[in-house]
Amino acid sequence: MVDDIFGGRRSAHQEPEDRQEPVDVTANARPAPGDGDGRSRGVRVGRGRRVAVIGSLAAIGVLGAGLVGSTGLRIVTQKDASLSAPDEAAGLVRDDGEQARSTADYLHSAFAAGIDLDHSTAAVYRDPSAADRSVLVFGGTALLWSPEHDLDALLEIVGDEEGSVTGVHQVPAGTYGGVMKCGSTPTDDQEMPVCGWADHGSIAVALFPGRTVDESAALLADLRTDLQQRD
Repeated sequence: MVDDIFGGRRSAHQEPEDRQEPVDVTANARPAPGDGDGRSRGVRVGRGRRVAVIGSLAAIGVLGAGLVGSTGLRIVTQKDASLSAPDEAAGLVRDDGEQARSTADYLHSAFAAGIDLDHSTAAVYRDPSAADRSVLVFGGTALLWSPEHDLDALLEIVGDEEGSVTGVHQVPAGTYGGVMKCGSTPTDDQEMPVCGWADHGSIAVALFPGRTVDESAALLADLRTDLQQRD
């Protein structure tokens, strides 16, 4: 639990029988450990049945090729990402003050310990028009096979033993695609919006004190365009 710059807790007629001897598909296999007669205990499949199985698998393969292809394309286009923390982003200014750096370092350590990333960063962005509406952002890059699953896991880290992120729902992910979700977590005196995005190359979460969930979702989409780059 952290009391920080946010002013609250963070915390499937009969045909003749095929009498051909079954084909032992393991005839050339090495003996399995423990086989006293030196023969591998493999599965024996008759030729007719084997051909039928191969034909079925081929048909399934044609059906699944489109799914694999679309997923593969997303991975290829999203995997080479980088994140930065520029001086200004979405109209906000990075806060390099001691308290802001301490808070960013603490949450960076907590989040980085919960997810394996190649590179990660955290920063606090100050709203020039309202000192109590600073935004803390943590993010990182890695090849993520299941972005939505990883985002859900990262959002869980935001909560603690006394409160979790509730009301989590998808929101528009913006130009970069992937998945973006928002929810909220309790603080000492209010519900704080929490939003995050993930794709096959990057993931991030942000905390938005003093804002509504809808405002936070829109702001994170804007922040993402300034923080994320793709090679």
